[in-house]
Amino acid sequence: MTDTTTRVSLSDKLILPEHSGRECLVVLYGGSIGKKHDLAPGVTTIGRDPLATIVLDADSVSRTHARLEVIAGETWVADLGSTNGTFVNDRPVERELLKSGDLVKVGDIIFKFLAGHNVEAAYHEEIYRMTIRDGLTSVANVRYLNEFLEREFARSRRHGRELAVVLLDIDHFKKINDTLGHLTGDYVLRELARVVESRVRRDELFARYGGEEFCLVLPETSNEGATSYAEIIRKAIEDHRFLFDGTDVPVTVSCGVATFTPEMSRPVDIIRAADEALYRAKRSGRNRVEV
Repeated sequence: MTDTTTRVSLSDKLILPEHSGRECLVVLYGGSIGKKHDLAPGVTTIGRDPLATIVLDADSVSRTHARLEVIAGETWVADLGSTNGTFVNDRPVERELLKSGDLVKVGDIIFKFLAGHNVEAAYHEEIYRMTIRDGLTSVANVRYLNEFLEREFARSRRHGRELAVVLLDIDHFKKINDTLGHLTGDYVLRELARVVESRVRRDELFARYGGEEFCLVLPETSNEGATSYAEIIRKAIEDHRFLFDGTDVPVTVSCGVATFTPEMSRPVDIIRAADEALYRAKRSGRNRVEV
């Protein structure tokens, strides 16, 4: 569905060139995921106000939250003194020039800005990406995780190859949301995903399993190797500085490790084993690895 409605305030007094019609915002997370908002020349407003060009019905969004300006082939985003701020690629901004591929966060809703001659192709590619990637963290989603694990599990059963799964759960995540707000919680999820994914090798998979839980699938990895890997990840997260809106957020994870055994008949068996180990890690004090 394409939203092409644009309202231009006369008070803006912008001199606008011929428009190429090649800029748009695509909703990645929150709201109507996948919806495409074409940006016409002039000013596009974003907020809860029913008169905004792009109306977002979310408590985290101010009535007049942000505006986009398409001027002389450039697109700028500006915050309008909103309560929760406007972010570009996780940086708070007052006014910022956008480039294609930038992530624009308004409240807890994330857009991707697309521009250029092949914007339609980029849009359709983004829609496909949404079927295999989590909109908030950009890592693999549970659908792709299940497909990947099923293939690797079948390979292990057929050829007797090693396979390990690590489940990670953020400790006291509900407390982060309740005391610091959901915007901080969203930041923690995205930043943690960035920290872990930077350590994942090409033949491995890191995915958001659900909520504050993530999953690593490690083909050709022994029990000892997976345990060591999980400990490296746990320590990296503990040592990483999570800083959002000037506030340091202490973050740790508990990890459960499981490896394939011939007695396992379905992929869910190895997930269940990792989940049991994760439960033991939580019960034993958190911020630890259990096998």
